[in-house]
Amino acid sequence: MNRLEWISRIAGLHPEDAETQYWLGQELSGAGRYAEALRVYSEGLALCREEKLRTALLQALTSASAALQSGAAAVPPAAAEAPAEPQAEEAAAAAAEARSHERREHEVDHGEDGGKGLALDREPEAASDDESEAESDGEFADRGEAGTSPAAAPGRSAGRPGLQVVDGGRTPARADKPNAIRFEDVAGLEELKKTIRIRIISPFQNQGLFSKFRKKSGGGVLLYGPPGCGKTFIARATAGECGANFMPVSITDILDPYIGVSERNLKDLFDKARQRKPSIMFFDEIDTVGYNRGRSSSSMRGVIDTFLTEMEGIDTDTDQVLILGATNMPWDVDNALKRPGRFDRLVFVAPPDEQAREQMFRLKIEGRYAEGIDYTRLAARTDLFSGADIENLCERAAERAIGEILETGRERAISMEDFEAELESTRPSTLEWLRTAKNYVKYANQSGIYNDVEAFLGKYGRRI
Repeated sequence: MNRLEWISRIAGLHPEDAETQYWLGQELSGAGRYAEALRVYSEGLALCREEKLRTALLQALTSASAALQSGAAAVPPAAAEAPAEPQAEEAAAAAAEARSHERREHEVDHGEDGGKGLALDREPEAASDDESEAESDGEFADRGEAGTSPAAAPGRSAGRPGLQVVDGGRTPARADKPNAIRFEDVAGLEELKKTIRIRIISPFQNQGLFSKFRKKSGGGVLLYGPPGCGKTFIARATAGECGANFMPVSITDILDPYIGVSERNLKDLFDKARQRKPSIMFFDEIDTVGYNRGRSSSSMRGVIDTFLTEMEGIDTDTDQVLILGATNMPWDVDNALKRPGRFDRLVFVAPPDEQAREQMFRLKIEGRYAEGIDYTRLAARTDLFSGADIENLCERAAERAIGEILETGRERAISMEDFEAELESTRPSTLEWLRTAKNYVKYANQSGIYNDVEAFLGKYGRRI
């Protein structure tokens, strides 16, 4: 048994040992079998957990790649009888993988998306249970001997080395996807759509005209209103109408337990939006990030201050970057955020009107086993119902019909009687919010920011 066979046998007995793979790769390189050595070094990198050993593997892989590209690879005895063309193809593929390895490693160390790692793309039929990734038990020693890797050992994959970069770190902002939601997908809310077109969409679509009048496209718009009335949905539809990059931001993308990291995460999100102009950032439940500083905890004070600075600061601007916020409690949002220059436009998303409710009922009942539904009557009887209330009413009517079928054994469709019965015990969920808003309008509307709510309450005040 020669040295190469002995090290190959050791690698087969310890397939999880990255150091053994390093010495097997060294032995293969010494024998001129660079293509096999590249595969071995790649597998060693996939298992390696020690920085010193990882550096040695990268250096060895680079040297083997250079030797393979220079044509120094000798044909192994076992491959001498094989056709020359497949051997050349395998060597070329291994060389291509090796050339791209350094670029991928650079992305790992310096990429913008956080830490990444290298993973081996093994063929499923060649992998065994013993080949699971584990930390090397022994420390890497500086030896002067040649060695090899499990690639030449029994039970290991004989295919070409396949390296791919996999995401192993945190990515705060989700990848932008084409937005397919448009205003025609939003039932009703015609007045709100008109307001959004004038205040938000037109500046994005007519930037030349607005620039002539020194009117910037971008800034902040705060959508507020009762829960379940479609603030999030109308925000996505607005992004679809603008044709801009839509970046939804959640509280988990920002907050971090370590001091200063939350502020940095928020700044990075704004920087990303500025690099992708025109873009729309959407902060749902923005009162969690922009809570009133007079009542917030000390740990959140820095986040709120960073938010204020990024919205409008000495060296920051929001030109062609629209910040959309949505909240059920606008009175809890810090007053500095609601001033002109930041969230200078507050848009009230009211409960759907009668026309919108009728359209919603048609959409929610469509596809169900239902007969004799009077949509106009349902819309007239559901004043102040939100979109979520309407969906809940449809679900309860369906449950009533199914319950009766299970009791009697006779199948029937959802009828108007089911809706009438459920309406007797169902009240709109928006009433609580409207009663709270009524107090704020009465005692805390000196600046007039809640005038839209006041007009709405003037129409339905007796019911509230």
